[in-house]
Amino acid sequence: MHIMEGFLPWQWCILWYAISLPVIIYGITRIKKVADELPESKPLLAVSGAFIFILSSLKMPSVTGSCSHPTGNGLGAILFGPWITSVMAAIVLIFQALLLAHGGLTTLGANIFSMGIIGPVFAWLTYKGSLKLNLPTSIAVFLAAFIGDVMTYVTTSFQLALAFPIPNVMIATSKFMLIFAYTQIPLGIAEGLLTVVVFENILKLKPDITEKLSLLIRKPTSVGD
Repeated sequence: MHIMEGFLPWQWCILWYAISLPVIIYGITRIKKVADELPESKPLLAVSGAFIFILSSLKMPSVTGSCSHPTGNGLGAILFGPWITSVMAAIVLIFQALLLAHGGLTTLGANIFSMGIIGPVFAWLTYKGSLKLNLPTSIAVFLAAFIGDVMTYVTTSFQLALAFPIPNVMIATSKFMLIFAYTQIPLGIAEGLLTVVVFENILKLKPDITEKLSLLIRKPTSVGD
């Protein structure tokens, strides 16, 4: 998912920055609100960010100018909503670009858009939709983490296809997705199972915080509110 430094034409780098920055700014305001209303949630924010960092640092090279790995964005989206998760993902991606050579600064906007925005939005919607269907919480968490992971790579495939539409965007997207699919489906399943284990332990260890988070975040009228 990390599109490497210098791989995208400059026009696309600017576009993805322009799309991602307003979301990050809004996410920062959401973090401030949660931190002010529920200060005891700060350690959980840190845990969610660390979860993203650890999983998304497990790099498996691909032949597309990107790489495959778990994303970790489902846990944060479930607990705090997609917009706060976008900020955590952005911080992670900056550190990875500077310290681990995963992704890059010119492609940071594109990587934030896929792993920090689209992935968490789909994870959050999947979790909410699963609960409305009265699915068990563990199934809802698994599906959210799996969909968040897979949609991150669907988005990356589309981004690469837009930059290199050979012979056209749709065919290029399908080719990029096919390359990712071999590794990402099993990775997504593994990430879903791991996220269930971590989430259930959080519920056991911090039931008071998760209950309050539910009041603050899990009954929105629109995405992330």
